Amino acid sequence: MDHSHDEEQHCIDLVEESVSAESGIVGVELNPETQQLTIDYDPAQTEQADIERVVSVITPTLEQRWETCTMRLGKKPGRACESCALAIERQLAAQQGIQRATASYRGGVLSVTYDTDLLTPDQIAVRVSDMGVPLVADRTAAIVPEPTTATGRAWRWIRTHIEAIFVVITLFGMIGGLIFARQEGASTASAVFYAIAYVTGGYFGLRAGIASLRQRTVDIDLLMIMAAIGAVLVGQPFEGVMLLFLFSLSNVLQDYALDRTRSAISSLMELRPDEALVQRGDRLVTLPIERVNISDRIIVKPGERLPMDGVIVEGEASIDQASITGESIPVRKVEGDTVFAGTINTNGHLTIGVTKLAKDSTLARLIKMVEEAHSEKAKTQRWIDTFEQYYAVGVIVFTALVFFVPWLFLGEAAGAAFYRAMTVMVAASPCALVISTPATVLSAIGNGARRGVLFKGGVHVENAATVKVVTFDKTGTLTEGKPHVTDVLTLNGQDEDELLALAAAVERKSQHPLAEAIVRSAESRNLTIPATDAFLATTGQGVVGTVGGREIAIGNARYFADWHVAGLDSAEKRIADLQDMGKTAVIIAELHDGTDATILGVIAIADVLRPDVARIVQSIKDAGVDRVVMLTGDNARVAKAIAAQAGVDDYYADLMPEDKVRIVNEETEHYGPVAMVGDGVNDAPALATAKVGVAMGAAGTDVAMESADVVLMSDDLSKIPYTIALSRKTRRVLIANLSFALGMIVIMIGAIFFYELPLPLAVLGHEGGTVLVSLNGLRLLGYRYKG
Repeated sequence: MDHSHDEEQHCIDLVEESVSAESGIVGVELNPETQQLTIDYDPAQTEQADIERVVSVITPTLEQRWETCTMRLGKKPGRACESCALAIERQLAAQQGIQRATASYRGGVLSVTYDTDLLTPDQIAVRVSDMGVPLVADRTAAIVPEPTTATGRAWRWIRTHIEAIFVVITLFGMIGGLIFARQEGASTASAVFYAIAYVTGGYFGLRAGIASLRQRTVDIDLLMIMAAIGAVLVGQPFEGVMLLFLFSLSNVLQDYALDRTRSAISSLMELRPDEALVQRGDRLVTLPIERVNISDRIIVKPGERLPMDGVIVEGEASIDQASITGESIPVRKVEGDTVFAGTINTNGHLTIGVTKLAKDSTLARLIKMVEEAHSEKAKTQRWIDTFEQYYAVGVIVFTALVFFVPWLFLGEAAGAAFYRAMTVMVAASPCALVISTPATVLSAIGNGARRGVLFKGGVHVENAATVKVVTFDKTGTLTEGKPHVTDVLTLNGQDEDELLALAAAVERKSQHPLAEAIVRSAESRNLTIPATDAFLATTGQGVVGTVGGREIAIGNARYFADWHVAGLDSAEKRIADLQDMGKTAVIIAELHDGTDATILGVIAIADVLRPDVARIVQSIKDAGVDRVVMLTGDNARVAKAIAAQAGVDDYYADLMPEDKVRIVNEETEHYGPVAMVGDGVNDAPALATAKVGVAMGAAGTDVAMESADVVLMSDDLSKIPYTIALSRKTRRVLIANLSFALGMIVIMIGAIFFYELPLPLAVLGHEGGTVLVSLNGLRLLGYRYKG
């Protein structure tokens, strides 16, 4: 049954119901895979603005129907069975109510995008369990208590390390079998030792091979078991046991390596306290964080981690936010500031008003994103996982030919031909090839997560390595996003501090962002700001108020057009110079009787660049990017000045959100893949259009977390060249791993046919290569950017 068509039609029905009252709409098309909605309309009957209004109404309805849940996959025996993961994806995607499923046993995560009208996460978990897929309890669930008896602790340790224990038993069985095989009359003892080694060395591989056959796939475990059995059949049990021992040992080492790459999730989970001290009336109650509600007030003492997201309502402290934003220096937080779960209160006593439930906190969303990233495979990995199925069948066919052709047509002895065929099967098995990508990409994702850079999947690690152009939104990205006073120019002998204090006194009554900048500047200088009477604002022009008996007016040149103003020409020249520098300037004047006024000075305000922007732009180029571009909705004069200070290659001004999309497409066409860096809100269309969308400063910003491919949890621009450099380093390691794995296969097969490479050496080459590519990929966990 084709459920995807039913779901698409259901969505179209919802859309058509929403647009039925709108004349001029002639067709609706919805692509659920790309999540694109196309509406055809008659421009003679309706305008584009009306269509955009309709889309803004129905989009939330469609988006809210689909949610993504993540589940932790239990470990399967043998090698991480990605062929089984592909089968899970296919089976789930074919079920009604499920739009998409991504699974990875190496990442340990299953992510399912489902229709909230038809399914719940619990129902999906039941379906997954019914498919025979092992699931692990959610990390937020109650932890199983540690056994209290020595026997209980021993059994728990054995269950946890059973594969490693079997490897040790296999080793002793192999050694015992070899020793007794060299003694006369000890063949029975040798056979017993070899039999024990075969059982312990092949148990998990056989289980995995059978599981893959049930999924109608052939994986590496099955090839290794076949080769080991073949070794016994030709009278070489030692070689077979050696193969199983090294194969099992490399499995254990591989699991260790992949567990290290998953450590980002574990370390994030450990950041959040399980309980919170909640103020209920005049009592303080310790509650599990799941029972803390929005608007509850929680108490956080010095040295404690914050259990919930919230706003400080009482107290101040320095907060160590490194776990969330990657900032190395604690940030001073006062009343009214936002704080995040998992951060550390270093020195203050805080009362915090809770703004998000535990399941919706920034840390919880961070954990979910990292888990989903572990299920989102890189393009290379998906290709290899699919290719592995055909390759494994090809290895079996090739092995059969290597045996039957010499034996049946060239007159070679069956034993010798069979031995060579088993050696070929071991050498040609793609273990190192298959593990090379996940070991590398998952290590890169883990490295980024520890530094506040979240890749939403391996595909984005690969894409970031190809970027040729980086486009920045100006406001809030290259700049700080809020105005600051940059110049205080006095005229007529006015003192600078006195002028700023007068301006702040009047502007303190205003709600305009420029007014707030002037007040902040005066407060930062610890100036005494006098009281203001008789305040009056003229929208879009200026304000006037009485300060100490003096009538002080602040505004643009238009505000003073009807006054006879002494010194206006000189002030306007100063203003023109400041505007050429990308700054906004206001005039401060004292009004006299009638229509006379005297200019006291000019104050310039600008949204200033973040520190070290020019150096960081150069670092981006040093990381391999050809071109850096600035996009802004500001006018060309402001854009030109900011672009010159930032050192970008080009800039585009007076842009609307749809213009940014056009620019991204044009840059892609002319120069290559584009990374768009923005705040994730008004830049969302451009972020989605770019090859890689990067949302900066996303801690606490839901839209930014959802819209981008890469999320930077802090406002640190230096994370951009780090992200690109890490991705390019990952690509180099990946190429090296793939080249080494393929090269080993070719060299060993050549050595088998031309130099009669024995089975033990093929086993060593095969398993040694697998361990080496795993360790090489694991090096990325310790990667540090030196730009």
